[in-house]
Amino acid sequence: MKPHLQPQALPKNFNFKKAVPDWDANIKDNLMTRQFVFKDFRSAFDFMSLSAQYAEEINHHPDWFNSWNKVSVRLSTHSIKALSDLDILMAQAMDHFARKVLGVA
Repeated sequence: MKPHLQPQALPKNFNFKKAVPDWDANIKDNLMTRQFVFKDFRSAFDFMSLSAQYAEEINHHPDWFNSWNKVSVRLSTHSIKALSDLDILMAQAMDHFARKVLGVA
């Protein structure tokens, strides 16, 4: 298990498109968003289970919504009212989990 990490705000010039190219970053509202689409509910749930386990490990939890094969995700570090390195870690992990569930990892 990883230790709980203290969030560090991202620098103003952070390159979101390089670090998390499939995510939309809204700097003004301190949000990152992405919708994942899977083949069915079971795959979406598998993705959410993997993501939830990692979220517990780093103590950084997404706001998300599931509708059958779709999972809509919002990331933000509420405790510092900014986007942080934890948002990037979580986004990259979720991208990895999605590829794994989709069989393209």
